[in-house]
Order: sequence, then C-alpha cells, then structure tokens
Amino acid sequence: MQTPSYDYVVERCTQLISKARKVPAETITPETSFESLGIDSLDLINLTFEVEEAFDVQIPDDALSSIRTLDDMAKGVVALISAKTVAPPGEIA
Repeated sequence: MQTPSYDYVVERCTQLISKARKVPAETITPETSFESLGIDSLDLINLTFEVEEAFDVQIPDDALSSIRTLDDMAKGVVALISAKTVAPPGEIA
C-alpha cells in the first residue's frame, strides 16, 4: 500500500467527520478541534473505527487521548500507513 498524502487523509477524514456530525465539510480545517465540533470521547471512538476502516490501519487506544484536531488524526494515520508500508514482510508495523 502506498502512503497517501497528508492532504488526501485530511480530505477523507473531513468527509467522515462532516457526515458523522452533519456539518458542512468546508467549515472543517486541519486546525479544527474535535471539541469545537461537539465530538466527545464516545464520538471519537466511533470516528476512529471509521478512520481505521477507511485506511486499513489500527489506531492504538493510548493514542486517542492525544488526538484533539483533524491535523492530529491525519498525521497519525499517515505515520501508521508509512510504518506499515516500510515494515519487512511478516512483521507487524
């Protein structure tokens, strides 16, 4: 799997957030905090499941507390995919 660009990840996550929160995608920027969108801890868990499915990654539970903005999520997804891409065959990234 090729690592998607940061911009692509932001765009895809924006779509997921927009759909889940029923807010216009154009009002969401990378700096938008999940708190400002009314995303609580349960919503974040649900959003995380959607992001994991969309990008075929596993976001560690302990990372959830540090994800506060769309930028945080996008950078984390890109890092997870990059690690997965460069892992030797047979090893889990």
